[in-house]
Amino acid sequence: MSEPTQEEVISIVSSQFQVTTVDLTLDTLKFRIEDREFKTGFVELAQRLESRDLICRMAKTSEGTYVLVNRFPPRKQRKLLPGSWLPRILFVIVIGFVMIDGYYRTIAANSLVDIGDPFEIAIIYTISLVGILGIHESGHLIVAKFHKLKTSWPYFIPGIPIYGIPTFGAVITSRGLTVNRHILFDVAIAGPIAGLVITMIVLMYGAYTAPVITDELAEDLFSQSQLIEMNEPLLMIATLAMFGKGGQGEEVIMTPVLFAAWLGFLITFLNLLPAWQLDGGHMARALFGAKWHRIGTYASIGVLVLLNYWVMAMFILLLSTRSPSAMPLDDVSPVPKNRKFMYIVIVVLAILCAPIPPSMLP
Repeated sequence: MSEPTQEEVISIVSSQFQVTTVDLTLDTLKFRIEDREFKTGFVELAQRLESRDLICRMAKTSEGTYVLVNRFPPRKQRKLLPGSWLPRILFVIVIGFVMIDGYYRTIAANSLVDIGDPFEIAIIYTISLVGILGIHESGHLIVAKFHKLKTSWPYFIPGIPIYGIPTFGAVITSRGLTVNRHILFDVAIAGPIAGLVITMIVLMYGAYTAPVITDELAEDLFSQSQLIEMNEPLLMIATLAMFGKGGQGEEVIMTPVLFAAWLGFLITFLNLLPAWQLDGGHMARALFGAKWHRIGTYASIGVLVLLNYWVMAMFILLLSTRSPSAMPLDDVSPVPKNRKFMYIVIVVLAILCAPIPPSMLP
């Protein structure tokens, strides 16, 4: 498709809005518009211009409301692998790492109490953990597609099996641009909610099948470093109690499936923090603006330090200085009020999913 001329761009914008003045700078067309309701029209305009390799933004000053149109910066050429191959390769690697991790976790659990064949448990563990991550990212993809955003396939991030965690989660990248704060919020909230639903299903199966041992035996195993105390979220504690496990005088063995649920809660908690470009950060940026999002980032770092997640705290601190937040093209239109009520639910879920040390529990 040939590059659009200035006359064509002016015609496209004028067909969408009531334009009063047009100014041309070195590389920007600046349209002053009189429309008071421009949110929906701007979404349509942004999508039309994006297909012509143009980008537009909303700006509001004391003088009026403006649409700024520029050309997209030159796109970098891929050098190593076609875009469709990298996510596939990473997915296969993560599957392998999770299988290995599940196999050896089962062997470790079997040294305490028999929970089943290591290979079979590893398969269930892999389906559980990759399912949580996959459904999380699918939530983003479905809502992004609903809003006509272009996104990549999920990139699964390999971790350190056996000695750490087998995967550090998954991410999707936007091939287009987030048009407004409403869309930014909707895409962000969809992932954690979808992932949490699957996490709860995995947790219930894990709680039902998890064996228990006496406190006396557990203390002996803790002293020999054969058991490690985990900071469990409130939702996990409540679910175990619902299945009559983890009460006074007994300790629940963290089976691979239960560990998959624990990781699901940890991933959900981290993503719900109002920090950087995490899902919760996008929600906070959409609702409260750049200033409060920055404050939320520093507050989240403090929470992570308090919970002894120093590495993640430093990771967010470092990256937030390079790319502090998402920048919607229309940063003027308000987010619907019901999204603010939804954010209250998000804060509650973040608390329920947080890995709280036993010393902080009543």
